[in-house]
Amino acid sequence: MPRQVDHAERRRVVAGAVCRLADERGLEGVTLRDVADRAGVSMGAVQRCFGTKEEMLVFTLGLIGERIGERARARLVRSPAQSAATAVGHAAVEVALLEEEHRAEARVWLAFVAQAAVSEPLAATLRENYAALQGSFTRLLAEAGTGADAEREAHALLALADGLTAHVLVGHLTAARARDVLDTHLRQLWTRVSLGAA
Repeated sequence: MPRQVDHAERRRVVAGAVCRLADERGLEGVTLRDVADRAGVSMGAVQRCFGTKEEMLVFTLGLIGERIGERARARLVRSPAQSAATAVGHAAVEVALLEEEHRAEARVWLAFVAQAAVSEPLAATLRENYAALQGSFTRLLAEAGTGADAEREAHALLALADGLTAHVLVGHLTAARARDVLDTHLRQLWTRVSLGAA
């Protein structure tokens, strides 16, 4: 009896191959044939999973966004924050992809961001990813007492974390310096909040 194929798992395997190729070559170097080879499946199997290359890229980008969000939530569970302010710091570090072990993921993420500038389906997926992260930051910042400014501060923090990813990747900042920039921004934010409450 032929083995049942787990369609969802195969899609994840293919997405993993997309990520490895994008890390090595950028998205322009991702072809269906190379993805099939890297995933260890036939071209037909890739085409049964995804109707088009764009559909495959959109799925992969969504998966990366989910993984980053899950890791941020896991970090909060692993080291429970003493306050919402600490939780914001933990989440921002995860989103900025500053750890050495996430450097490949950061390269792939930025490759997708660049491609999203000319691909509306990728841009739409990216907007969804950013909206989810923004919502998490807004909730944490509201709990930390930033009040009516929570949404605006969440926008600023998300943009800072995203920008730091690029600065570290191109060597403009070290990961340690980027963490310091993030910490300084958050310290200044909490100072403004405490002064406003006084």
